[in-house]
Amino acid sequence: AEAAAAPGGGGSSPAGGGSVPVLFCFSVFARPASVPHGAGYELLIQKFLSLYGDQIDMHRKFVVQLFAEEWSQYIDLPKGFLVSERCKVRLVPLQIQITTLGNLTPSSTVFFCCDMQERFRPAIKYFGDIISVGQRLLQGARLLGIPVIVTEQYPKGLGSTVQEIDLTGAKLVLPKTKFSMVLPEVEAALAEIPGVRSVVLFGVETHVCIQQTALELIGRGLEVHIVADATSSRSMMDRMFALERLARTGIIVTTSEAILLQLVADKEHPKFKEIQNLIKASAPESGLLSKV
Repeated sequence: AEAAAAPGGGGSSPAGGGSVPVLFCFSVFARPASVPHGAGYELLIQKFLSLYGDQIDMHRKFVVQLFAEEWSQYIDLPKGFLVSERCKVRLVPLQIQITTLGNLTPSSTVFFCCDMQERFRPAIKYFGDIISVGQRLLQGARLLGIPVIVTEQYPKGLGSTVQEIDLTGAKLVLPKTKFSMVLPEVEAALAEIPGVRSVVLFGVETHVCIQQTALELIGRGLEVHIVADATSSRSMMDRMFALERLARTGIIVTTSEAILLQLVADKEHPKFKEIQNLIKASAPESGLLSKV
């Protein structure tokens, strides 16, 4: 989805903070809801997805529009718009159909490693296996010069990233309390990477931090690849339904070997032999892939 700059709209203003009523319109539907005072573009997109997720084709581009009282019609959502008063917004699909091919190139890809921390070891199913695959992915990223962004969920209480995972050369290692990895520091780091188009995402938990990160990233127009053999949850039911939901929104669910070989693309690639050595050991027969 994308938005263009334009003047704002009107309405009645609530006193102070709290929630603001917003009418969310899509196609023939109009559903009232509320958002926090000061909510911006990304929260509006998330609310559209929560209200109309089954109807929205994420393979298309959209524009968010705001009803402007002074014009008596919808206008493109102003850049930097924050909800401060009652308003009406709509999501309009553009006519151009965008096909998600899932092509990956090192120059336009970044890896996201989410919360692979020590305290999760006894709780997450097949945690040892996803650690092994995650380490393989990070080795591949170093070989191919792909930036790596790492988060740790409340490390003071949950510990640091497990010792088996080598974070040497990571662009960013960041503590967080928010479930999604999409923090201001992460957005700033992405802005420093020219031409980034695709995010390869793995870690824990699939139905919480991975899912919320993926939804925020596609809301920003990035293509997301979730590595099925490097992501897990405490419950295999939570994991399975999260992956199914994400696949329906246009997110690509794939495997570590497919990712690494897609990135080299050619036997003549100068790093092919080193990547080949990484993937010679087959993916663990853990049961993860039978539950995708």
